Amino acid sequence: MSTPVLEARGISRHFGHVKALEGVNFRVYPGEICALIGDNGAGKSTLVKILSGADRPDGGTILIDGQPVSLASPSVAQQLGISTVYQDLALAPELTPVDNLFLGREELLPGLLGKLGCLDRASMRRKAVGQFARLGVSLRSLKVPISTLSGGQRQSVAIARAAMWADRVIFLDEPTAALGVVQTERVLELIRQVRASGIAVVLISHNMPQVLEIADRVEVLRLGRSVGQLSTAGARVEDLVTAMTSGAAAEESR
Repeated sequence: MSTPVLEARGISRHFGHVKALEGVNFRVYPGEICALIGDNGAGKSTLVKILSGADRPDGGTILIDGQPVSLASPSVAQQLGISTVYQDLALAPELTPVDNLFLGREELLPGLLGKLGCLDRASMRRKAVGQFARLGVSLRSLKVPISTLSGGQRQSVAIARAAMWADRVIFLDEPTAALGVVQTERVLELIRQVRASGIAVVLISHNMPQVLEIADRVEVLRLGRSVGQLSTAGARVEDLVTAMTSGAAAEESR
């Protein structure tokens, strides 16, 4: 049995009298795409915030590679190789794809020019080109503001940025929600490329056919509790809907 790259055990989070999460268990393994599903109010967003360092649990344990950790902030999570791409993408619309890839991590020129704040644009462009090529991302131009790119291309830049700085897990929140058919397929292929690079992907989605198409395994939340997990091999949309609505999901050993 392999060790999960990221695991949550007995996670609880209460907001006053509201129990957003109660004893939730979750795990994702290296090099897999794991879908996290549940109806509205199931606790998906709260769990993702906790596992990405944006919120703190009231109880439970988080482990990375089998070792307990404290994710005190998103920056701590990022240092541990965990990144999240939210639906708003957090891109700077007037900057280029290269600048967005290095946003907050800009490289400076060596020597005096670097001390004066001059950016090493040649190095950043070279590394960005390599990252896009590694993941098969094709953009109209690297020199135009990202606001001029299509929705699929902007999503691709956001995912490529996450994969550039995270070496363990990437959370993707509804990555194809606002995309057309062609753009959706390109983003799904990019997600497969991220998995092929050895990074685990956690996909949060309400699109059940898409979950069955791309995910290896599904973790199900219902009313703030874990109700099981199942492999997508041989599963049907009806199986996922039943798990979300009634809590009946078969446990799959790993």
